[in-house]
Amino acid sequence: MKLCSIASGSSGNCIFAGSENTGVLIDAGISGKRIEAGLNSIDRKTAEIDAIFVTHEHIDHIAGIGVLARKHGIPIYTTEGTYQRILSTKSVGKIPEGLFRPVAADQDVRIGDITVHPFSISHDAADPVGYRVETERKKAAIATDLGYYNEYITSQLQNLDALLLESNHDVRMLEVGSYPYHLKQRILGNRGHLSNETAGRLLCEVLHDNLKHIVLGHLSKENNYPSLAYETVCSEVTMGDNPWKSADFHITVAKRDEPGALLEF
Repeated sequence: MKLCSIASGSSGNCIFAGSENTGVLIDAGISGKRIEAGLNSIDRKTAEIDAIFVTHEHIDHIAGIGVLARKHGIPIYTTEGTYQRILSTKSVGKIPEGLFRPVAADQDVRIGDITVHPFSISHDAADPVGYRVETERKKAAIATDLGYYNEYITSQLQNLDALLLESNHDVRMLEVGSYPYHLKQRILGNRGHLSNETAGRLLCEVLHDNLKHIVLGHLSKENNYPSLAYETVCSEVTMGDNPWKSADFHITVAKRDEPGALLEF
């Protein structure tokens, strides 16, 4: 199985997941040109993408979706509520008829030789979901834009080989930063984003010996630093009530403006 963050951050998100024969995008929140360049960096082409799975309708997740749909006819898989919001987002442009494929939480979708499993998340959007992507023997998940986590979320992230997990903000940076009060409250609330500390605590609940790759993603440009996210999450793992230390795992931070390494497992 293969996983690559083409872009992950508050200014745009696009993740490639797939196998040798099948490839999908989780979100397309950057330009079509950047997506093409990112895919080329891992020896893939946009025209070869079998589907785009959209988590929710915020522009940093859908900015390039119209271009890809019109140019390449790639089917768009998302919830009905999300799709209706996409259609009303003028900057996306017209989506050709017939490309929408509805998904629902906890109902698997088969694309070639991979299975995509949507799961519900808490975020201030119409009907947001995260995604688990599975081959016959391997399993990865993309879990960002989580207002909070609970037993349902942790159950969706068990026994993974790779996890891209939101580590959006440092609470102190957010609290003393320049954001208006209402925006700070939104981010900190149950429909906002996971802090570095909360991401680390969630990670502690899904760790196991065979988790090969952990990628911290969707970092805020204004309220976080890659090194701070990494150090905070690692500290939560090492100091947490679990038998592991952060050095036992391959933990990296996704880049905001360029592709990361292609993970193969």
